[in-house]
Amino acid sequence: MPIIHSRALRRLLLVVLLAVLAGCSSLRLAYNHGDTLLYWWVDAYVDLNSDQKTWVKRDIDELFRWHRKTQLHDYAQILQTAQRQLAGNPTTADLIGDYDEVKSRTQLLLFKALPELADLARSLQPEQIATLEKKFAANNAEFRKKNMKGDQDAQLKFRYKKSMEQFELWFGNFSPEQEAQIRKASDARPLDNDIWLDERMRRQKNILTLVQKVQREKLNKEATMALIHTLIKDTFDRLERSERKQFFDAYEASTAQLILTVVKIATPAQKAHAQKRMQGWIDDFNSLAAEPH
Repeated sequence: MPIIHSRALRRLLLVVLLAVLAGCSSLRLAYNHGDTLLYWWVDAYVDLNSDQKTWVKRDIDELFRWHRKTQLHDYAQILQTAQRQLAGNPTTADLIGDYDEVKSRTQLLLFKALPELADLARSLQPEQIATLEKKFAANNAEFRKKNMKGDQDAQLKFRYKKSMEQFELWFGNFSPEQEAQIRKASDARPLDNDIWLDERMRRQKNILTLVQKVQREKLNKEATMALIHTLIKDTFDRLERSERKQFFDAYEASTAQLILTVVKIATPAQKAHAQKRMQGWIDDFNSLAAEPH
């Protein structure tokens, strides 16, 4: 597995594990092909050579076996907690706790993969590091194209539409009156895509610096694992300990308020839609965990 920053891995896991675009009926199918999807993703970043392909596939298979055996029941429990919160009156603290749980699970997965990440970091050739750098640059260009197009109003609208895609997945369609309230809460979040882009580039630079150091100094596995562990921890801790903490805190709080707004204005039918979708995922996670592996 390549040493890709935690935000990208979290997005990948959400796609693979929750099958967001396909719906709950495809979750089992998506997860059962998740090892292949993750392999393709890795290959897209570093262009694996023939030797690496063999053991990277093996490592990913082992990671998925561990994940299926130890993590899926926990995911079901997280969704059961969300069901209970939706049936009651969730608070900002509830939502931030849920987010912290997702971060914790992501960090656990990355730490579990430390030996495999170190193996790949130590095996990277100069041309593969160059490929990684080019992939980062292409991702940044795509971010600018999508998130930073037009003036502030255009960027606010694009961000709102992305949020609505997720809310409609959970709750179904909203009325124009509901959409207006959601748009107001969405726009209340601080908007500064320059900050998000700079944070992306900061993480990417740290990753490139790490793999270049490993290659240049020919570090052993233990030293490489220590470097990666520090990188992962620093990436997660940055939200709490950086010079931008005030911005991050404001964004997190206002995003929680956005979600609370949606929950508050949702009709009984919309909440039932969300409950049904969550139950479908709970059932799928439990079924996947019970399958032979």
